[in-house]
Amino acid sequence: MERRSFIRSTGIAGVLAAGAAPAVVHAQANVRWRCASSFPKSLDTIYGGAEVFAKKVSELTGGKFQITVHAGGELMPPFGIVDGVQNGTVEMGHTVPYYYFGKDPTFAIGAAIPFGLNSRQMTAWTFEGNGLKLMREFYAQYNIINFAGGNSGAQMAGWFRKQVKSVADMKGLKFRIGGFAGKIIERLGGVPQNIPGGELYQALEKGTIDAAEWVGPYDDQKLGFHRVAPYYYYPGWWEGGPQIDFFINTKAYEALSAEYKAVVQAASAYAHVDMQAKYDARNPIALKQLVAQKVQLVAFPKALMDAAFKESMAVYDELSTSNPNWKKVYADYAAFRRDQNLWFRFTEAQFDRYMQSAKL
Repeated sequence: MERRSFIRSTGIAGVLAAGAAPAVVHAQANVRWRCASSFPKSLDTIYGGAEVFAKKVSELTGGKFQITVHAGGELMPPFGIVDGVQNGTVEMGHTVPYYYFGKDPTFAIGAAIPFGLNSRQMTAWTFEGNGLKLMREFYAQYNIINFAGGNSGAQMAGWFRKQVKSVADMKGLKFRIGGFAGKIIERLGGVPQNIPGGELYQALEKGTIDAAEWVGPYDDQKLGFHRVAPYYYYPGWWEGGPQIDFFINTKAYEALSAEYKAVVQAASAYAHVDMQAKYDARNPIALKQLVAQKVQLVAFPKALMDAAFKESMAVYDELSTSNPNWKKVYADYAAFRRDQNLWFRFTEAQFDRYMQSAKL
């Protein structure tokens, strides 16, 4: 009798309470965002990172939060993402931060700088070091909040119409190289060119440029560089672990519910891991196919690497004395890099060297 009385008196309230949690989720408003990409649709890995993110956001919200992805040039120029997001033309973009080093060299640290962190180290600095905190403080000046949105891993150095056998061969070389690294190429005598990925093949084919770097075998094969430049150089010392980011307009992000903010965080982390996995799985196959087509793999001479390292460190010292933003972020980044390389020297590097020399 007491049990029935309790059920009668609490039943309605109990049902309402039981339904409260899912009701919070289902009561979320429908949200529609546009994401401007810096990349052409043909590059399914790097452009696809934004599509992976958008799909996961939709899945996690039962379709209530929809994001459409637009290739470079559809809504704005491929290198116009910062302006577009900052001004609220779009809610978000997917891009490589170093494209915007002209606004402030500090942007480059958020992606990759010459002789910087590898991809695992970059992820560690971002999520467990001070990387995310420091870069968000910097991006706040541009009305942007960032989320890691992929990494290609260490890149190839690119495609050359003629061989580079010494530092002297860099003189006058018209080299398409992304972002900040062009400063170092310039100090080595080269002529850096910042050209979107979708325009590279034609520039290389016509001889408008002498060399071009993009990412690695999988993407490079799709772009067809091997048909117009026979020498494929490595390593890309300027991109040991370049991170691609989602840039989100601060006002748009703050307008989201706590649940949707958590979805953005989870989906970006998923997309970040997904991109690296795809590149690591696909690059070896593409490299073997390129070699079978008579592509010549060539390592940069050590003298050139040493000269590039020296010039890179000199540039970082100069920026630390002239740019407060750079000084603050780079000091932390450099200390993290030092400790990471000490650790990797005894573990990853030794293991990798052995495995890569073993007959498998």
